[in-house]
Order: sequence, then C-alpha cells, then structure tokens
Amino acid sequence: MNNRESSWGARLFVGLQHVLPQHLLSLLMYRLARIEWAPLKNLMIRAYVRLVGVDLRAAAQPELTAYPHLNAFFTRALRPDARPLDPDPRAVLSPVDGTISQIGSITDGRIIQAKGIDYSVRDLLGGQQEANHVFDGGRFATIYLSPRDYHRIHMPLAGELAEMTYVGGRLFSVNQVTAALVPGLFARNERVLCLFGTDLGPVAVVLVGAIFVGGIETVWEGEVTPALPGLRSRRWQYTGSTARVRLDRGEELGRFNLGSTVILLFPADTLTWAPSLVPGQPVRLGQRIGTYN
Repeated sequence: MNNRESSWGARLFVGLQHVLPQHLLSLLMYRLARIEWAPLKNLMIRAYVRLVGVDLRAAAQPELTAYPHLNAFFTRALRPDARPLDPDPRAVLSPVDGTISQIGSITDGRIIQAKGIDYSVRDLLGGQQEANHVFDGGRFATIYLSPRDYHRIHMPLAGELAEMTYVGGRLFSVNQVTAALVPGLFARNERVLCLFGTDLGPVAVVLVGAIFVGGIETVWEGEVTPALPGLRSRRWQYTGSTARVRLDRGEELGRFNLGSTVILLFPADTLTWAPSLVPGQPVRLGQRIGTYN
C-alpha cells in the first residue's frame, strides 16, 4: 500500500469515528464483556487472545476458563514477580505496560500530541486554570495501552490523592492514526483526572477513555465511567477528608477495559526523563522512566 492509499485509509478510519455512535457502541461492549454464560464467554476470551496476541506468561491466572467474563480477563492481575519495581527510590516508574506516544516538556502550557499537533494542559484538565499554571514548564508523558497490554494502572511514585475529576467527552480511538488526525484528541475524549500530592509537588495521572473502553475504575471510588447519561463533569475532593487515600509507588491506582491512554504531568524542575525514551518505545510497569532532580 502506498502512502496516498494509507493516508486515505487513515482519514476514512477517523471520519467513521466522527459519525459512529461512540458511547452506544462502548456501552454495548461494556455489557458484552460482562456476559457470564460459560460457552460464550470462554469463546470470546479465546478469540480475543488469538486476535490481539495476548502473552499469558505473566498472568497470575493463565487458565482462560477461570475468568468469570471477558472483562475480568481484560483486567487480569499479573504474577507478583512479573513486574519488579526499579529499586532506586529516586526513580519515577512507568505506571503501565504500554508504548510511549509522546514525552517531553510542557511549553507555554501546551503538550505535544503528535507531529505538528499540540493541545493545552488547561483543556486536558477540564479548564482548571490553576492546574495549568502548576504544570507549565513541567514534564509530560503520554503512554498508549494497546488491547494486548495489561490494563491496570499503578502509581509512578508515592502520593496522597488531593482530588479526582470526571470530564465527559467523545470516545475517539487513541491510537497513533487518530492522534495524528484529530486535533486536541486527549482533551476531547472522556477522561478521569487524578491529582496527587507527592515529594515532587502536584502530579496528575490522567486516564483517557476511548471507543470500546466501557469503563474506567479507581481503587478508591470503584467504577467512574460509564457515567450517568448527560453528566458533563464531576469533582471529588479528598484533602482534609477522613477517608484519606495514600498510595505507594507501584501500587494499583485503577484500571481500564480494553486499551486506552495514560498521561502523566509533573511540575517544572522536578524530574529528568530517561534519555532512552522516545515515541514508539515500549515500556513496562515498574520500569524507570525518569529520575528526581
């Protein structure tokens, strides 16, 4: 296939996403993935493993029929020894298994989405002006989770939860093709923003939804999406709460259904990215991606 044909195919793929009922399709997938009738759920799990090439060697439960439904397999646990954490206490860890989509500095309050495309931190965080100032001049990393990846999200460093915000939006695919053709993709999609107080100052972990991602969960609130119909945003405050949420580095934060994207935001002058990290590079949970300054 030549570049022109590839370009037309990509534009058609993205154009279809604009007209498809994204939320309805994702809701149908949400329900399908929770069917517990053994013949059907076993068939779906086996087909999924073959289709996307899931590696089961690291799974805590490698027996496919042991999962009660497809979603339980999507969010399967890993063996305790499968993802050792970098032992350096100054290391900032990858929170997921995935692929670096973009990584770098936040300049003039903007983040690189793809070649020639950027978007604002303020839009990503749902228009919170204060947060935009906190992260301006800081660092960001965008990590894409494919359907074959482990779908739980863990802490890149220890922190105490300050607030969580749900921001409603579209459910475009978040793969490389769509990121290159949909301006402001991550600030347009449905997302859950988790803001932590850490030794580096405020750190944001943004969980971005996508088509067929039928739910985003956190360990402290459970299922956050799918949200109530018509809900555009909701904010939870935890500072001063009796139900404090403090998580150690490497501890589970939440989980996706299917694949999606995690965006990390750090304040200025707090960490240095590992020089080997470039767009397109795979990373694993617990791997060092940066170091405290």
